[in-house]
Amino acid sequence: MRDAITGLIGRYDQLGRYLDRSAIDRIESYLDESAIRLKAVELINREAAELVREASQRLFQGDPELLLPGGNAYTTRRLAACLRDMDYFLRYASYALIAGDSTILNERVLNGLDDTYKSLGVPTGPTVRSMVLLADVLCERLLEEGVPSKSLDLVRAPFEHMASGLAASDVRQR
Repeated sequence: MRDAITGLIGRYDQLGRYLDRSAIDRIESYLDESAIRLKAVELINREAAELVREASQRLFQGDPELLLPGGNAYTTRRLAACLRDMDYFLRYASYALIAGDSTILNERVLNGLDDTYKSLGVPTGPTVRSMVLLADVLCERLLEEGVPSKSLDLVRAPFEHMASGLAASDVRQR
């Protein structure tokens, strides 16, 4: 798994170039954002179960048929799988936050997720909404802890990357 700095250095190394002003500015930006990234990941580590619980409650309030017979979260086993997947998305988003590189989610989450969900007939709509809701809940908690709202775009980035990547796939709801 790479991070924003090693990825940047790797590109310059392949070109055989010294870091230019643009590269230095990107590194400086990454370092300037590090306190926000760390605060977000610390919150995730401390409150992961609560973040998943709140996001899932919002998902099921907005889409209650998921919990009814025939819904993808109907039965204890399917509900547990849904919550497990939400926890999985949250954990991998925390890795991408620290790395400062959402593209690490392509290999770790999105590539296999599309095939798995297709084979299981899992609808992408609610899954995409769950990713967005996880970001919403996390950002609300960060605001409560005094993180400025202008800093939350970088916190949302990995969730939006996963959501847009999965939404672009062609998984159909049953």
